[in-house]
Amino acid sequence: MKIERFKENPLVTPKEVKPLHDGYEVIGAFNGGVAKYQDEILLLLRVAERPISEDPDIIKAPVYDLETKTMEVLSFNRNDDSYDFEDPRMIRKKDKLDGFAYLTSLSYIRIARSRDGHNFTIDDEAFLYPFNEYQTYGIEDARCTQIGDTYYINFSSVSPVGVCDSLISTKDFQSYEDLGNIFAPENKDVLIFPEKINNKYYALHRPSLKSIGNYDIWIASSPDLISWGNHQHLLGVREESWDSGRIGGGLVPIKTEQGWLVIYHGATAEHRYCMGAALLDLEDPTRVIARSQQPIMEPEATYEKNGFFGDVVFGCGGIQEKDQLTMYYGVADTSMAGCTLSIKDILQQLNEGKK
Repeated sequence: MKIERFKENPLVTPKEVKPLHDGYEVIGAFNGGVAKYQDEILLLLRVAERPISEDPDIIKAPVYDLETKTMEVLSFNRNDDSYDFEDPRMIRKKDKLDGFAYLTSLSYIRIARSRDGHNFTIDDEAFLYPFNEYQTYGIEDARCTQIGDTYYINFSSVSPVGVCDSLISTKDFQSYEDLGNIFAPENKDVLIFPEKINNKYYALHRPSLKSIGNYDIWIASSPDLISWGNHQHLLGVREESWDSGRIGGGLVPIKTEQGWLVIYHGATAEHRYCMGAALLDLEDPTRVIARSQQPIMEPEATYEKNGFFGDVVFGCGGIQEKDQLTMYYGVADTSMAGCTLSIKDILQQLNEGKK
């Protein structure tokens, strides 16, 4: 698969983003949803900010207080045996059934703008900042689907009650309408199709099961983008493969003559993230026509292999111009990058996989 990575990569890094909060540092500007609005390319960046700790033995966890509209910062000692600090992204309580307690950073959505798709400037203020009780640990990983002149942006809302998927709509990326939570915890990686199919909206989603089952991709339908049902299992992890650990949505599905092209992420148990593809029937997207046996993209560049969480390429959105797909993707859970691929080449690889 021929991939042209942008020579400007990484396009946006944490050092280019000024923190919103005093006493904090930006540790990630990544996994940004993509929109083409007027004459600009917009990246809906997930910006992760962490309270600075002067003591290496003290780990801090920010929690947004809705009543005071301020950040509360909790402190934990690394030597406290009741907590697990192995994962730098979170603090786990050992005596809890699921182990989860707090995040070490708080994320929100901030817009980066570009006229050429390569050089971006970053808004000074947040576009989406925690605004209800489901977001006290932050807002993460926005995805954007344009339907007509309306942009539907879904994202992960994180709080002590879990990770759910929420939805807003906007026409100008200044104001927005809150459409509520559309998938209950634990659910992530939701992608809404860009048009109705047989008078129904469709979305991919990824339940994060804590009992039986794997981290697989499901599909659901809706009459109104808010009430989702008819959930069906669509794609599963594959043993001893590049997507053996977990899979989830990446780019908004792309309509082609051969079917709906789904570009998704897959990871191993060791958390090496690659991008793959699947093809769904145009009239019945619950039917899988083909699926790539090998990744269409793997972490190879230095900025993809090294960072806050290395060996990660994580597709977030794309801009299609005839056969060329410009994909914007998160790298190493740290920054944003861009590349171009041929849709024809992706479809050819999928067709070869059917033989």
